[in-house]
Amino acid sequence: MGPEEREAVDRVLQSGIIAQGPEVAKFEEEFAEMCGVKYAVATNNGTTSGHLAMLANGIGPGDEVITTPFTFFATASVIMMAGAKPVFVDVEDDGFCLDPKKVEAAITSKTKAIQPVHLYGELADMPSFLEICKEHNLILIEDSAQAHCADSWGGKAGSFGSVGWFSFYPTKNMTTSEGGIITTNDEDIANLCKILRAHGMTAQYQHSELGYNYRMTDISAAIGRVQLNKLDAFNSRRREIANIYNEKLSKYVKVPDNRRGHVFHQYTVLTEKRDALRDYLAEKGVGSGTYYPTLLYDYEPMSEYVTNCPNSKRLTETALSLPVHPALSDSDVSKVFETVISFFD
Repeated sequence: MGPEEREAVDRVLQSGIIAQGPEVAKFEEEFAEMCGVKYAVATNNGTTSGHLAMLANGIGPGDEVITTPFTFFATASVIMMAGAKPVFVDVEDDGFCLDPKKVEAAITSKTKAIQPVHLYGELADMPSFLEICKEHNLILIEDSAQAHCADSWGGKAGSFGSVGWFSFYPTKNMTTSEGGIITTNDEDIANLCKILRAHGMTAQYQHSELGYNYRMTDISAAIGRVQLNKLDAFNSRRREIANIYNEKLSKYVKVPDNRRGHVFHQYTVLTEKRDALRDYLAEKGVGSGTYYPTLLYDYEPMSEYVTNCPNSKRLTETALSLPVHPALSDSDVSKVFETVISFFD
């Protein structure tokens, strides 16, 4: 956050319009343009954007949605919030994203949608998922919460499926302080999301749906508009840091492939010595994170959907994320990789 964000917030406060208003509308327009889609609908957080993405696609009781168990809780909770069943399928043998080759075996007569996650900022294999959805007449929903502006195959995160949904939590590649957004090229879906986020209102005191209070404030949108202008620079710096880490650390740990438009929301390595390395880094004053230590079906609220995903399970034991945020200085970056190297040497 810098003076530009503070000035934007002050402008909104002085205007007197602090709830959803013109700043939200402008932010939606600008975000849609960035993603290369026709419409964007802002909400008050990423989870509510995911919930509306489900509802606007008609997903509800009796439906199944295929997704990955190696991700944040909200990926599957939004499916359950809509009354549907999450069906967990394993990730790729050589990556972190849902494996399209394993997905086809999980499709049943109740399957209505597939929701891959662009985990850590890397696009899932969208051409394969588009082909599967076309063949089986399924809806493709993109969990793009960690992949702002990730791009490959001539498109960006949130532009491939029926809808994409994003989070603007403060740790994401850009923030609105707290917020979310849905992207789509379908006007009917966009209009329904707008109705559902505002108590189902089509006009003042006219309620056509059982909706929710999921609106973004103009204060958040004003911050988001500034951050959106900084996103390319933020992502460029993340990629620069990731390239340095890849060069310095590939001898010691399995480094992530710089593929499929990766914007490195997280820079995540794999090592059998994960826990010891994490403790060593902490002792040396270097932060790290374990994303994610528990598979979703191992949490009590989702335990009835337990299955066997060995690749995902292995990641819970070997994956460690190193600092990659754009505020890192060159000396910070050097300290990180030098400390990792010192652990192994």
